[in-house]
Amino acid sequence: MFSKIFAALILLISLSACSSIIEGTSQEILVNTNPAGANCSLMREGVSIARINPTPGAATIKKTKHDITIECTKSGYSDVAYLNHSDVAGATVGNVLLGGGIGWAIDSASGADNKYESPVNITLVPEVAASSADTALPPEPK
Repeated sequence: MFSKIFAALILLISLSACSSIIEGTSQEILVNTNPAGANCSLMREGVSIARINPTPGAATIKKTKHDITIECTKSGYSDVAYLNHSDVAGATVGNVLLGGGIGWAIDSASGADNKYESPVNITLVPEVAASSADTALPPEPK
């Protein structure tokens, strides 16, 4: 009797960390820019975690609850920053329903219950267009 309960408990604990098993603790983020050929840095909490040079390209990052800022530069274009929000992975609901708090706690601690948008598509704005927009004001009335 004790061994059956123990086996069931071990099975429950091993299945409770579904996101860790199914989705893993890292993720590949694909970054596309229009036009291609930009140099992009992925930053989390002010620390560079990956670089993509040139775009399009991909970087594998560790998943956490913290958002990632993707900063892209290209000669002749204005610098662009894109905020890629950390979101809850789909397998997290299964963890809570099947494993209760145990699976969710394991996945939350490992980052497996998080995900980021991928692919990310970023449009670069030519510097000429950006600066001419500032100077193209209508004349003042007389």
